[in-house]
Amino acid sequence: MKISYDPKYNIAYIKVRDRIAAVETLQISDEINIDITPDGKVYGIELLNANEQLDFEKENELVLINEMTGQRAELHIG
Repeated sequence: MKISYDPKYNIAYIKVRDRIAAVETLQISDEINIDITPDGKVYGIELLNANEQLDFEKENELVLINEMTGQRAELHIG
């Protein structure tokens, strides 16, 4: 999984898997798009207006937690 953020356009993208073919983009709302592979698996999630959705302005960090093991990784942003 890869998470990228473009501050110029304020867009975050969560890439779940490598692209193996063309994807179909489903617009979930004005600020969320999901890319689906032909076999119905999620390729990635695009977050428009990412600062507000991910609350980067307040938190300035991304925390990933493995709920099974409790293992935690933190990335400070900005």
